[in-house]
Amino acid sequence: MVSNVQNPSVCVFDSGIGGISLLFECVRKLPRVDFTYFADNFRVPYGDLSREELVERVDEVFEEIAKSNPSAAVVACNTVTAQCIDFLRNKYDFPILGIQPAVKPAAESGGRCLVLATPATVKSESFKKLLQRYGGRNTRIIACDKLAYQIEQNIFNLSESGIEALLPKFNADTVVLGCTHYVLAKKIIQKFYNCPVFDGISGTADHLKEILGIFDHEGKRAQKIAFSGGDSYKNRKVFNCVLRQEEVLSP
Repeated sequence: MVSNVQNPSVCVFDSGIGGISLLFECVRKLPRVDFTYFADNFRVPYGDLSREELVERVDEVFEEIAKSNPSAAVVACNTVTAQCIDFLRNKYDFPILGIQPAVKPAAESGGRCLVLATPATVKSESFKKLLQRYGGRNTRIIACDKLAYQIEQNIFNLSESGIEALLPKFNADTVVLGCTHYVLAKKIIQKFYNCPVFDGISGTADHLKEILGIFDHEGKRAQKIAFSGGDSYKNRKVFNCVLRQEEVLSP
């Protein structure tokens, strides 16, 4: 737990727009925390990169994040969490949270579980350990190498048929979204498979609350939400779209 200051500052990082849903959930649950969203949109996707390439890119961003002396940082990218989280925690002295696919609650629901993730996430040792611990014999893993890019490039005009064309045909009882980009197309994916769809968004936001030691909703001023790096105009626009979908007034 970090020291409880009136308005802690938290940095949220994703390769592109994928982490916006997590940013929204953190903002919703922690209204007296200031947030800065860091992204790398112009170099998306991350899912096909080697670990060495990922570490090099992510470290560039975290060098900038470290300059703001954050109370904590959240890696809102499953691929970066799977491949780089240990490196980041060893190098930087502020708390760094990651997001993992919600395999455990999905598997506990029983039946056939389909996990969709990027190739880099699927290849990672941390993902393999997660599956060994919580996945079962009925868990199917499929790497989607183009889905995140499709969502990133077409977020303001998502085509249901375009998304469905990239989804594997599988008779699933539960689906796990192993990439935060996929969460932005959750309704399309849920309709396609016609079953419950799980992600790690809410659990990660709750973990941030524990790290910060904040369980009240009081603040002396309105929180600040900033966007840095990548296509900041696009990221803010996506965030405002998420706010409107949740029937919350945009800032």
